Amino acid sequence: MTLYHFGNCAALVYVPYYFTYKYSGLSEYGAFWKCVQAGGIYVFTQLCKMLVLATFFPDTDTFSEDAPFNFIAEFLRCSVDLVDFLGLAFVLSRIPGKGHSKLVTAGLGWATAEVILSRGLMLWVGARGAEFSWIYIQKCLESNVLLVQHLSTATLLWLFSRHDLEKKFVPVVVLLLIATSYRGVWLEGTLHAMSAGPWLALALKALITSCMGVGTLHIYSGLAQQIGL
Repeated sequence: MTLYHFGNCAALVYVPYYFTYKYSGLSEYGAFWKCVQAGGIYVFTQLCKMLVLATFFPDTDTFSEDAPFNFIAEFLRCSVDLVDFLGLAFVLSRIPGKGHSKLVTAGLGWATAEVILSRGLMLWVGARGAEFSWIYIQKCLESNVLLVQHLSTATLLWLFSRHDLEKKFVPVVVLLLIATSYRGVWLEGTLHAMSAGPWLALALKALITSCMGVGTLHIYSGLAQQIGL
């Protein structure tokens, strides 16, 4: 039974990533190793962030997931997370071509590396335990929300780098990037103030991420039609 639960959790996490790779056309472009390279840059970026946090913010208990919400600590952590933007922008600059394949390759590679490092060991150790727990199902569903978030972030960074983006959309892209970087402050703070349970928090995260993704897709589709992608 525990192995069956582990298999369900693993499928819930990784099958959407596989479908994204397969049905987005990346398999036809042979973009597998580009995704691997994106994952490698993600690992290097996280090591840099860990060094920064350990050097300038040695009180690691403040930044743990189990610690109570602390606005200042969360703001500082999200500020360090801006390094992710630099890493993801570097990934985009290293991937040749244009169009959706470039964005999906960067976003999918980045998201896959994160979900392997953050969910793999947790599922192997926890989901195979003797007792069933809904927390692993919630973490698996949250990983799918993160996939949409990383794809949206890659698209926003690409839009921000474009000089032919309509001026009326530039403030929107900047605002979405700031909201993405500091979502740990405003979103987690709101959920903490609401005393939201895990399922309500997951639903709100999925709703907000979907809305931001739809807005990003709308801006991208307009620019893609304009420049003929």
